Amino acid sequence: MSAHESKYTPTNPAAKWLEDRLPIMGFAKSTLVDFPTPKNLNYWWVFGAILAFMLGEQIVTGIILAMHYTPEASLAFDSVEAIKRDVNGGRILQAVHSTGASMFFFAVYIHIFRGLYFGSYKAPREVLWILGVIIYLLMMATAFFGYVLPWGQMSFWAAAVITNIFAAIPVIGDPVLQLLRGGFSVDNPTLNRFFSLHYLLPFVIAAVVVLHIWALHVPGNNNPVGVEVKSERDTVPFHPFYTIKDLFAVIVFCIPFAWFAFFAPDIFGHADNYIQANPLVTPPHIVPEWYFLPFYAILRAIDFNFILDSKLLGVIFFGGSILILFFLPWLDTSKVKSGTFRPAFKWFYAVFVLNFLLLMWYGAQEPGLQIIGPFTVADTSKLSVVYYFAYFLVILPLLSRFEKPRQLPNSISEAVLKLSKSVSGADPAMPAAH
Repeated sequence: MSAHESKYTPTNPAAKWLEDRLPIMGFAKSTLVDFPTPKNLNYWWVFGAILAFMLGEQIVTGIILAMHYTPEASLAFDSVEAIKRDVNGGRILQAVHSTGASMFFFAVYIHIFRGLYFGSYKAPREVLWILGVIIYLLMMATAFFGYVLPWGQMSFWAAAVITNIFAAIPVIGDPVLQLLRGGFSVDNPTLNRFFSLHYLLPFVIAAVVVLHIWALHVPGNNNPVGVEVKSERDTVPFHPFYTIKDLFAVIVFCIPFAWFAFFAPDIFGHADNYIQANPLVTPPHIVPEWYFLPFYAILRAIDFNFILDSKLLGVIFFGGSILILFFLPWLDTSKVKSGTFRPAFKWFYAVFVLNFLLLMWYGAQEPGLQIIGPFTVADTSKLSVVYYFAYFLVILPLLSRFEKPRQLPNSISEAVLKLSKSVSGADPAMPAAH
């Protein structure tokens, strides 16, 4: 799976017999121990390990919770309460799983935005980036299906609103909607389908993660300066240098995670979701989980007809806001990967991040809320939607043509030595005076 060949030579006869037939140890040593990794990776690069840890944690806790959950419309809400109150350790398991979803998305957003800034989507890592976007889409689907399972008011009505998006698609929309719901409305067949998919998709994610790691090990890691490895001098073995760093980062990440799970397990939940689902009572303000809010804001912002019906147009913008990430490697044609050496890019990128957070805020507000004078959330959010798409379709392609980047270092080692010199105030290549 790796472009780096294994140097593992077993000494034990039994290990040698196994290695000749199934070289697991050789593969593990070449990818997790000896793999040459750029020596300048900083803590923005530890979120891959954090995400692997979180995926494992979500799968394990999810399997245990599934043993006690009842996917039946009249019993689902009570079964979640029974897990919390009657199952040994159930409250902690449920809290770890529910808050873990939010922590998972928090880590994946940092991982994505790091890739956007340091150009991790550029050649020769296009397939690596595309697989990452596929993982993100699968995560969103899994989280949505899981959000419906408690069968509270917000779960039920979020399922009704989000699945109704498919009805706007011409020709295939209604059949797909009925297939997803299992009928003409959100009901018990919907819950069964969502439970099955929520249980299945994490294992699909794990399989794509394996491909993602494979795609990473072929060209190797990107790095903060965006200069490719040119010699062994630019790298260090993955173990112990980065295994220890990743382990430390996972432990630090687990501190706030544990705080949420133990002391604020319901902090990410909506109050209406602690009321059993009632198809006859609509909540005053339907909102999804926080990690869906930017895209929900984009969906709501398209409330006008332009050639197409507003509902279909909203679905196109909603889907396009995620699908556009697949084409990013070909939209940004700048030869310089790292944003550190792109002065104009830094400003547009900073505005993009702030705009994404603003879209998240818009998604949590009522559309009629007044922001500035007579302008409401529905009005001002349109400007954020314009910038979101303009960043990918206009700004990045134009910057690639007109931006004048700073001078790149000749190698990773040169950049590291230069940084060491600037920190210490002395030339690291010169011996110290005695």
